[in-house]
Amino acid sequence: MRRALLATAVALGLSAALLPATAQATPGHGISAVTVFDQVAGDTDYVFKEITIQPGGATGWHYHPGPVKAWVKQGVLTHNKSDCSLDGIYRPGDFIQEQPGDGYVHIGRNLGTTPVVLEVLYEAPVGQPVAIDAPNPGCPFN
Repeated sequence: MRRALLATAVALGLSAALLPATAQATPGHGISAVTVFDQVAGDTDYVFKEITIQPGGATGWHYHPGPVKAWVKQGVLTHNKSDCSLDGIYRPGDFIQEQPGDGYVHIGRNLGTTPVVLEVLYEAPVGQPVAIDAPNPGCPFN
């Protein structure tokens, strides 16, 4: 009986070790956020944040459960889609709109020498986070 249990435990351990690793989210780096307001109206949570991305920093790969509208206050934001293509370079005064859902995984990066400052309005379903981390979809950058 002990041998059977030991053999089962070893087999389970080996199978877990041989399974492909779960994809890991790519955390942001060089980024900070200050929440200006957070207000619920009906079934929507409206969250307004000022986000700063330092030179060399990035948001990490993510998507949003609700629409996002942003305005670039300072710096230049490079924005890529999950197929690695560039879908925008945003400069001071530019507006950004991001669609909701896991079909729009993206990353924002600061490739410049000055901080990027964004004013961002998130519309998230109540009880949902404003952003959901996603793994790098295979792009050569994070």
